Amino acid sequence: MHEPDDLLQKVWDLIDREELVCLTQELVRLPSVYRPEDPAGNEEGAARFVAEYLQEAGFEVQTEQVAPGRPNVWAVWEGDSPGRTLLFEAHTDVVTEGAAEDWEHPPFAAERAGGRIYGRGACDTKGNLAAAVVAARAIKDSGVSFPGRLILCHPVDEEGMMAGIKTFIRGGHAEGVDAAVICEPEENRICVEQKGAMRVEVTVRGRMAHGAMPLSGVNPVTRAARFVVEVEALEREEMKRHGEHPFLGFPSLTPTIFMGPDCGEAQINVVPASAYLALDVRTTPAQSHEELVGKLRGILYRLSSEDPDFDATLQVIEERPPTETPRDEPLVRAMDLAYRNLTGREPRYDGVPGATDGTFLHAWAGVPIVTTGAGNREIPH
Repeated sequence: MHEPDDLLQKVWDLIDREELVCLTQELVRLPSVYRPEDPAGNEEGAARFVAEYLQEAGFEVQTEQVAPGRPNVWAVWEGDSPGRTLLFEAHTDVVTEGAAEDWEHPPFAAERAGGRIYGRGACDTKGNLAAAVVAARAIKDSGVSFPGRLILCHPVDEEGMMAGIKTFIRGGHAEGVDAAVICEPEENRICVEQKGAMRVEVTVRGRMAHGAMPLSGVNPVTRAARFVVEVEALEREEMKRHGEHPFLGFPSLTPTIFMGPDCGEAQINVVPASAYLALDVRTTPAQSHEELVGKLRGILYRLSSEDPDFDATLQVIEERPPTETPRDEPLVRAMDLAYRNLTGREPRYDGVPGATDGTFLHAWAGVPIVTTGAGNREIPH
């Protein structure tokens, strides 16, 4: 019988650093920015490449179209006996590259310089995707036996509304998963908590009027501004109440969009008939989303009771609960031990300031998650 250290060394000897670098470069050279106006602006090329790599490695690969040109890819490897199921997740989409002239290196050339790969997605998260599949292939090629199942999950749309992981869960593919490693650029820190998020829309209705006779109308812009002031006060209250989280910092309620009118053309000499604003709400595990939404609705109720012309509606268009994984969870203990064995150093624990696909694996499927991976967490995009 092999000792654990012998098995690890057997796998480690099969990991080719150059293969990992080249695989990352090939993935970066396949643009996977979702652009609704561009038929080729999707994850299909990158997803197909990942599927072919996994098939060649001998994995059972499945795909599912989340939307045209946007396929989820996942591979399942059954062990030699029943046991627990571990899932590794790394999304195939990337954010926009912005203006190409702002890049020192072309955004999709994946050039090497100074021991680094430069390109959109190298950090978030194609380098980590490559690391996961190369490691899984090394385990498979080593002939090491294990109980349970290993799933490699590569969904689309993590940078958007996370439709990929939602489809994966709704399809029942996360059933029986005991733990998940979310592969994101976290400087190899063991991240056991994630901030929650809510995207909130508020529409304030008024009555259109000529700018020379504003009192003949009802100005929704000034009324929306009152709501923004009250939101700032609520944010201060929440920060004082919950304090600074050791990993996640302070909660926040940030107005990010303010438009009047909410649609159509604005004119400087017209009081609009409506105004629109959006809030990006970020929460820590101690907060209740339901309670927070109740407070926001309470502000609208109070403003309308003080002003009979104040007419507004609030809608939560996306909710991503905060996550928290206990330190004594088997996955966390395993990650801790693996880090110590590999580096000889104490691991650094942290939290993720944004949401990930792991948010829904945890909230919808009840899967304990740890988020970790290589890459600068301050500049993933």
